[in-house]
Amino acid sequence: MKRTFKSRFAGTIIILVMIAVFSAIVMLLWNVLMPNLFNFPLLNYWQAVGILLLAKILFGGAGGALSHRGIQRAETHFKGHVNNLREKWMNMSEEERKEFIAKERDFKGFHHRHGRRFFDDDDEDNEEKKDNDNE
Repeated sequence: MKRTFKSRFAGTIIILVMIAVFSAIVMLLWNVLMPNLFNFPLLNYWQAVGILLLAKILFGGAGGALSHRGIQRAETHFKGHVNNLREKWMNMSEEERKEFIAKERDFKGFHHRHGRRFFDDDDEDNEEKKDNDNE
């Protein structure tokens, strides 16, 4: 669906108004808080616009893969991945599940991300570890 000139123009105006409002908020908050707390100088409006732009560059990036559309694509991709994994898990026998868990434990990154706490219930050396911790 092609966007018309009017909708693009309206979108541009909305973005410019949002920048103006956020810049005014940054200026007001800075001028109320920073001089009193840290003895910083007061800001004018254009300096606030510059700080907002600098913050966007440093912390917000330029959109790209993390833009709104990129986030929607990632959610769709991972949603499908999780559903596929769930289907595989549901179709596994008990032995296949234990084998899968053992492989995941051996995978170095798995320990870093999740730790062992999710699979310790059926672990034989879990009791030994608890006994050693209590001593």
